[in-house]
Amino acid sequence: MRLYAYIGSLIFFLSACGSKENPARNGAFAKEPPQAGSDFDYERIQASGELIAVTLSGPETYFEYHGRGMGMQYALAENFAKHAGLRLRVETVRDTAELLRLLSSADADVAMLQLPLSYIRTAGFEPAGARDTTRHTSWAVKSSSDDLAQALNRWYTAGINVSVEKEEKARMQERRQVRRKVRAPYISREKGIISTYDDHFRAAARLTGWDWRLIAAQCYQESGFDPNAVSWAGAKGLMQIMPATAQHLGLPLEQIHAPAENIAAAARYIKELSARFKDVRNREEKVKFILAAYNGGYYHVRDAMALARKYGKNPFLWEDVSFFIRGLSSERYYRDPIVKYGYMIGSETSDYVASVIERWRMYGGQVSSIRGEVPSAGAEPGRARRENRFTRGTKIYGPDDPEFTKAETN
Repeated sequence: MRLYAYIGSLIFFLSACGSKENPARNGAFAKEPPQAGSDFDYERIQASGELIAVTLSGPETYFEYHGRGMGMQYALAENFAKHAGLRLRVETVRDTAELLRLLSSADADVAMLQLPLSYIRTAGFEPAGARDTTRHTSWAVKSSSDDLAQALNRWYTAGINVSVEKEEKARMQERRQVRRKVRAPYISREKGIISTYDDHFRAAARLTGWDWRLIAAQCYQESGFDPNAVSWAGAKGLMQIMPATAQHLGLPLEQIHAPAENIAAAARYIKELSARFKDVRNREEKVKFILAAYNGGYYHVRDAMALARKYGKNPFLWEDVSFFIRGLSSERYYRDPIVKYGYMIGSETSDYVASVIERWRMYGGQVSSIRGEVPSAGAEPGRARRENRFTRGTKIYGPDDPEFTKAETN
């Protein structure tokens, strides 16, 4: 038996050695298939159905506007993706070093940014796709992604830049357009009837705690009281709710134009935003922060608040924060390391808040009825200071105060 066992082992060993000439014949010696983090060529990108582009936030590269991607470099990448039958996914980073790290590790397929040709080659990458011959810049891919580079270069033919730029300029001009039939801002000023939807505004006010006339003012700003209004970005109904937001709020798309359901969903969204701005304790100020988030996005507002704090302003006072909301259109601010969500057209959001508040006052809104104490810039968010005879003339430090940090380290 031992002899048979020895002969069997010898045959297995010899057959295994022989299989080294063709590793594919024996799984024990076959090469492992490429992993997700290895070279990600065009064939495998097509198999996945998704092109991952990495870039820096900016007006010419990429930014989100009411849920839609914008920017010339984004428009070009979207054109290539459609040409190739792929979905486009965009990742934004803080600097070119991080951008090249994502490209090197195959966590991104293409650098959707005009980089100097010399920089691309020095860093060990390959210029490909959209390029600017006058500035000697180009997109970049990994040097091993030859087939992806060839596909990008075949796509970027003469004239493609001009046609895409024309389309993008048209999109930028259309972004404020809303298909709507604007109604009168008042039915009867004498009788205090603003619109045919006043009962819906009153119901929304009970949920939000807002003056119903404030919601009416916001509605007029959004749609001009047209329940069939549709924006360029796809927002719909009286309160201009995006389909994705409607889904989040539990509003069926077939009911998105229904006045009662649309206003009720907006009220739920306002209440949700109110809970996220608990640290803004003054009620009048909080209204402005909520309106800004409704229009321009919650995270952009938080970026502006962070900038206000950094520059010694009051992050809970809209007059201070609105300066940085507008500032997020400037590279000085949207490229600040403290900013997480990049570029925005801040002037539109700032004007939106001012317009709604002004119309609310025109409707007879009582600003003084929601006035409260504005917390100081050094106060701890969400906690009001109670003055008494023991605290007069003293200061309560918060975690962001330099004195607090100094005291903790001593």
